[in-house]
Amino acid sequence: MFAISMTLAVVAIVFVSIWGLRLGVDFKGGSVLEVAFTGSRPSLDDLTKIASTVSGTQNISITPVGDMGMILRMNTIDEKTHGALFAAIKAKYDSAIEERFDSIGPTIGAELRNKSITAMVVLLMAITVYIAIVFWKMTRVLSPWVMGFAAIFALIHDLIIPMGVFALLGHLWGIELSAVFVAAALTILGYSVSDTVVVFDRVRENVLRFGSKQSFPDLVHASIMQTLARSINTSVTTLLSLVAIFLFGGESLRYFALALIIGIVCGSYSSIFIASPILVWWSRKRR
Repeated sequence: MFAISMTLAVVAIVFVSIWGLRLGVDFKGGSVLEVAFTGSRPSLDDLTKIASTVSGTQNISITPVGDMGMILRMNTIDEKTHGALFAAIKAKYDSAIEERFDSIGPTIGAELRNKSITAMVVLLMAITVYIAIVFWKMTRVLSPWVMGFAAIFALIHDLIIPMGVFALLGHLWGIELSAVFVAAALTILGYSVSDTVVVFDRVRENVLRFGSKQSFPDLVHASIMQTLARSINTSVTTLLSLVAIFLFGGESLRYFALALIIGIVCGSYSSIFIASPILVWWSRKRR
């Protein structure tokens, strides 16, 4: 299973390397206008022609959403241009209803992107230090810093897989990453490290109780089996809620829920098949 997990991570890295992540306006700047039509939905070409006639609009990209909606992405526009754009659409299609409009400048988008990366790096470093402090009693068997490294390795795996999936979705269907993805990524990190700490804590208890009677690999295996039912039950109940959000939560929450579904599935098995095997491998190498 460790080999399969690493293969999935490598494939995800290849997807990100080849296609990259399709960043939304939250990170690169621009404007987004979502319009719903109660009558017949116009074609992409017709809507593009209408938007192109409005002064100030450039690099227009239109994507269908739902059954009757359209999302228009373009350069950063002001309120005057926004009003003129929607008025032009309304004049042609009287059934048009504006659902949302967002506009972010390129400077703010770059700042948000940099702060998002910084937040994730700081969080990973804080998790490493936290685990090393909490599990310092494991020093006679294994360095607590190794436990921190194992947890971080599993967390990186849990982030890479969703990134690879969204790189594929961006390449095939133009799905873009918004600031919501950062919230999903931080949630995945918190959920995954919580699951890993539960396993590590049971390993610590078993080492302190039976360390002189059983080998370390056997204690790790026993710890996994003791926490397996809890991990499965927690993950399944969480996934049920997320699947409901993905199916019925609307377009704005759909890909947030999808990122969490992928991340939580990865986090559920990474604690068992990635973090724990690293502990066993390092203990054997130490001996």
